[in-house]
Amino acid sequence: MAAAAFALLAEDGPGALSFRTVAARLGVAHATVQRRCGDLAGLLDLCADQLAAELPDIPPGSDWATATETRFRGLYAALTARPGLLALRGGRPWLGPRLLGKLVEPQLADSVAAGMTPEAAFVTYRQLYLLTLGSATFVDHRDPEGAVALTRTALAALDPAEFPLLTGHLAAVLPVTVDHEVYYAALRALIHAAEPPGA
Repeated sequence: MAAAAFALLAEDGPGALSFRTVAARLGVAHATVQRRCGDLAGLLDLCADQLAAELPDIPPGSDWATATETRFRGLYAALTARPGLLALRGGRPWLGPRLLGKLVEPQLADSVAAGMTPEAAFVTYRQLYLLTLGSATFVDHRDPEGAVALTRTALAALDPAEFPLLTGHLAAVLPVTVDHEVYYAALRALIHAAEPPGA
């Protein structure tokens, strides 16, 4: 069901996702999808949990910084590949058991094993998660040219007297809108700042 939902989101956007469209894609009755998911939120939870299968496995013995960067780069890649899912989930938490078991619990365990208190591990996880989620949702990374064009159009509508930096430096503003390296650099900086001594 998650694969069918992902295909619909990729092909037709968030507005196309429903029990009926997923059922049609699978060749089953929409009641079958409804029984499995309960409601649209349940279908979205199923999709979010399926993302766990795409997250990288962390080799045993990896140092904290490498394991952390690998996990969150993997989450970023999975999220940027599915902007429709991000749009539909809105502010709903990502609490599926597979995702919690593949991302959250191992990250917390590695942080505590590296010397963080549980409280510090939770705060660090939350910071990394918010950076990743926010960066993934900022623009549709599947269409960088379109994202740059939309940004250019929005900035062109601004009054240069009121927004001199945004309107006067398009060559600097536009590329960073879709540059994944901006996220990767921010992730590395946050990891470096949070890294426990001796980790």
